[in-house]
Amino acid sequence: MSVPPTEEEQTPPQPQSLTDLFVSFTLLALQGFGGVLAVVQRDLVEKKRWLTREEFVEEWAVAQIMPGPNVVNLSLMIGHRYFGLRGALAALAGMLAVPLAGVLLLALVYARFAGHPGVAGALRGMGAVAAGLIAATGLKLTGTLKIHPLGLPLCSTLALLCFAGIALLRLPLVYVLLGLGGVACSLTYRKLDR
Repeated sequence: MSVPPTEEEQTPPQPQSLTDLFVSFTLLALQGFGGVLAVVQRDLVEKKRWLTREEFVEEWAVAQIMPGPNVVNLSLMIGHRYFGLRGALAALAGMLAVPLAGVLLLALVYARFAGHPGVAGALRGMGAVAAGLIAATGLKLTGTLKIHPLGLPLCSTLALLCFAGIALLRLPLVYVLLGLGGVACSLTYRKLDR
């Protein structure tokens, strides 16, 4: 005879307080240079388990189409999910307060040493690392496409068309997003409506 799950086992993990939310997003923001997608996904989905992979992909998709930085939008949505407006503001403050102070300090240092060749090389290296982290996270999350209503082949085709439009044809992001995003939303809506 199996024992029924306790209330703790049934309730998914969530932030314990506004302070927990603030500290968590501050630590996330301090870990990412040039983009924190990989860090946010690993921390929120795999470590803290505040979101499932599917929920993360859905929230991230919404965060990408909203104006402003994606991860800031995501922090607002997650903070609001657990604590309403106060949570959204705590997560936003955590995401921006300490990094803002750091960026201002780095701007002062960069103004002093901008002409040094080592600084230019370091910035190029950081850009390559950030691109690799984003690509790795994208590949890690492709497993969620298997349960998407459009299926993996059509989602992959839309992703390739998006890449071709932006990287090869150099179309403006807004046109590609509205065009292919609109097509993807319409097709998904039709599939879900059936």
